[in-house]
Amino acid sequence: MDDAVTECPSCHVAVASSEQFCEACGAELSPTVAVAEAVPSEASSQAIPAPQDLGVTAAICQTCGGEVISDGYCGTCGARAPTLRDHFTEQPAAWVAAVCDRGIRHPRNEDAVALAADDEPGSRAVIVVCDGVSSSIDSDVASLAAARAARDVLGSSRSQGMGTASSLVAAVIARLEAATDAASEAVLGVTHLAKVGAATGNPASCTFVAAVVERDLLVVGSVGDSRVYWLPDAGTAVALTVDDSFAQEQIASGVPRAEAETGPQSHAITRWLGVDTPNHSPTTATMTLAEPGWILVCSDGLWNYCSEAQDLATLVQKTSGGSPAAAEPLTLAGALVDWANAQGGQDNISVALARIQSLAPRSTREEA
Repeated sequence: MDDAVTECPSCHVAVASSEQFCEACGAELSPTVAVAEAVPSEASSQAIPAPQDLGVTAAICQTCGGEVISDGYCGTCGARAPTLRDHFTEQPAAWVAAVCDRGIRHPRNEDAVALAADDEPGSRAVIVVCDGVSSSIDSDVASLAAARAARDVLGSSRSQGMGTASSLVAAVIARLEAATDAASEAVLGVTHLAKVGAATGNPASCTFVAAVVERDLLVVGSVGDSRVYWLPDAGTAVALTVDDSFAQEQIASGVPRAEAETGPQSHAITRWLGVDTPNHSPTTATMTLAEPGWILVCSDGLWNYCSEAQDLATLVQKTSGGSPAAAEPLTLAGALVDWANAQGGQDNISVALARIQSLAPRSTREEA
């Protein structure tokens, strides 16, 4: 495969000739196609359609109200109609919600979210975010397939282990590992190796991150650079995942985070889901939720602009009008997406939130 290094015509970052989109700014690398226009904020927020309907466009133009014709453009004003994938929301329960958005610079939305939750606030929830790798073929299909496959595994199992705290943790970690396997298999299932070649790009691939809430237990697992943060109403915010990325390797060697995360290779990931991944086993972490706050799961479309956990906690405080405890998850997620777009929207943006208000301890006996 020809991987001669060239330069993005939009931001001038070095890119390989096999890449279709610039990882730094999202520009399409075909010299005949301009960077796509921004999606209007009124874009469809319907529940995301089935994979075969990813390209379905809205029937009514969001710009002028005219009818969208079969080529995907308005017959009245000529504006491009957003697809149902460009902007969508999920909210399985009042305390858990997500917003997934194309952003401003990318021509399509390659992020995906998939959620499940019980109605009782703070009881049980599953949040999965996958970010398609722009330089790969069918990354939008891969990310959605992976997110839904993992959600289905995590949502269908309620194993509590042997009834002890430690066995519950082990049981949830085992679920996460099985869910990551299912997500990996889903990516492989939509990979069309015949498409992969010097003229088309790399096999379908995406990042993976999941958070599982079991009462006061939070377990997270990740592959790639999508993240989970714990943002308490009071106290110290913390990032619960560690990126699999070149930037993280630089940080580990002593390079300041701000410098590492803004360098030319800052978004090069070292692990992912896909046929060519070196290893898709998730890196896991656990914590006991001991106070009210927010679980935030996001793609780099958000943390590009606000990486440090405490800075994100401050952003949530400001975005919620100074009352994070009173904010509605879907409204807050949408506001954070809007904020990321206001900063430039250079990537697809996924923001998923779970509100932990009143704490419900696990019904497990402690080991002697």
